[in-house]
Order: sequence, then structure tokens, then C-alpha cells
Amino acid sequence: MTDGTARRVMLLGATGTIGRATARALVRRGHHVVCFVRPRAGAGGALTPDRSTALLDGATVRFGDVTDPASLARDGFCGEPFDALVSCLASRTGAPEDAWAIDHQAHLNALSAARDAGVRQMVLLSAICVQKPLLAFQHAKRAFETALMGSGLTYSIVRPTAFFKSLSGQLDRLARGKPFLVFGDGTLTACKPIGDDDLADYLAGCLDDPDRHNRILPIGGPGAAITPRQQGERLFALLGRSPRFRTVPVAFLDAIIATLATLGHIAPKLKEKAELARIGRYYATESMLVLDPATGRYDAEATPSTGSETLFDFYERLVRGEATIDRGDHAVF
Repeated sequence: MTDGTARRVMLLGATGTIGRATARALVRRGHHVVCFVRPRAGAGGALTPDRSTALLDGATVRFGDVTDPASLARDGFCGEPFDALVSCLASRTGAPEDAWAIDHQAHLNALSAARDAGVRQMVLLSAICVQKPLLAFQHAKRAFETALMGSGLTYSIVRPTAFFKSLSGQLDRLARGKPFLVFGDGTLTACKPIGDDDLADYLAGCLDDPDRHNRILPIGGPGAAITPRQQGERLFALLGRSPRFRTVPVAFLDAIIATLATLGHIAPKLKEKAELARIGRYYATESMLVLDPATGRYDAEATPSTGSETLFDFYERLVRGEATIDRGDHAVF
């Protein structure tokens, strides 16, 4: 559903893969899009201003610091009126300091600047894992969700399931003849992965669809839920090889976490690594599906789907060399 109204949209997090796709989706719909990005964006600051501008063709690109309220107002909104704020911004690692600085405080800064610019609507890219918050970045995201819901703005809080790029990192291992790594027997968890373009189209559609307003929106991609073992089996089949799996016990992660947490009392950097290990354990043991609060079980049938490309479609394109992945700081294997 669309009302056909072109809007002035401020987009944050535009240089990430989902942010780029969202910029394209917004531009296709006729919106005037301003992307506020770092002068050196991307993983490790690899993107120069010229490169960021080229990647975000069709949008206006402005540079500054999203963690600085003055820069947001001066370099981002520039005293101009805007209709909507769309954020694909997320902390790069999920470590506590980074999470509270980006997932929470930077968003509070942006919300304040947006309201000063006349913004009446915000679309927020969150994550489905915040429905069961155990980690710092999940608590940070939830805290901003709460602030947004109480802001008086029309909001859409989109909580997607797993991303294709997060589930494609073992292809190189398999191509080198190595086994596919799974936790437990590879069926502990499941997800309904969603591609960047399908998610971006859903985010852009939130501006115009009143059924998505003032709601928390879990969303997955098309098709049935998929386990890690099924992911490995499909990759082996596409490579024309017999499946080989190596089990990583969850207890191994627990031991790493306990060791790093203990050593973290002496070396603070190891405390941060312990949190990163906890993040790995969370994804190894929790499904990225809607959680039924009554039963405490994840429910694939209750997890909405959108889009047209499945993870296995993406795997086929990846193996044929028609797609690439840029996981940046999100690499696990």
C-alpha cells in the first residue's frame, strides 16, 4: 500500500549492505533521500567520501558524526525540514560500550535532531533477538525502542531474522575441502533468513503502509525455517561434494566465556571479548524466530515472511559467482 507521496527522508547507517539496499528502495519509490555517514565509513573505515557517494547513487550524501548531536544538526539535517527518519544504524561489534553508544545514545541524538527538523515518522531497523534480551546490545536496542515508542512519532520497529551474509561465511571453508561447523547436531536452532533487497523494500514500505505504523514488526524471508545442518547440506550439494560436518560443543563456548570473564578482571579488553563470545553462544543456541511468550518456544509458523529470494537461491548465486558477501565485523568463521 502506498499513498504516492514523496517524502524527505534522513537515512542513517546507509553504507552497510542493508543501508545501501534501503537507500535504493527509498529512491525507487520517489523519496528525496539524504544519507548521513561517516567521512571514513564501512568496515575499518575503508570507504572514502567519494566511494560512499558512488555507492549511494540517487541520494544526497552528507558527512559527519552520528554520535555528536551538534554534527547531526549542523552537518546532517542542516536546518532543513524532513518528513521521516529511517535508521539502519547498528553497533559494529555488539560490545557493551559500542552498543550503548550507537544502538542507544546515537539513536537518541538522531531522534532529538529529527524532531527539531519536523520529522513525524521513524522506521527503525532493530533485530528479532531483542525479544529475549540477554546481551548488552540487545538491552541497548530495547532501550531505544522504548524511547521511540514514547516519543509521539509514528513508528515502525522492524525486527528481522537472520541475514544472508551472516549465514554464508562457511562457503570458503567448504570450497577448501573443510567440514561445515555446527553447534550440537546442527538442529539446535532455525531461522527464516531474509535478503538485503527484500528487507530494504519492507523497510521503505513502512513509510506508506498504515498497517505497519506504531507496531513492532518481526519479519523473515520466504520459505520454511532452516537449520544450520540444512544450510550445510545445501552448500555441499551446490559444490557437488558429500556433506561433512564437524560438531562444536556448546560447552566449549561456555568454557571460553568463563575463562575470558575471569581474565577480564585483570585485562579489561578480555572482558569485552567475553561479551563477544556470549554473542556467539546466543546465536548458537537461540533461534531467530518469533518467540511465543506463553510457551517460551520459538514459532516458525508465527514468524511472518516477505520477499522473493530464499537463502538457498542466494547460495546458488554465490556459488556461481553472481553474488558476493561483505560481512565486515560480523564475520564468525
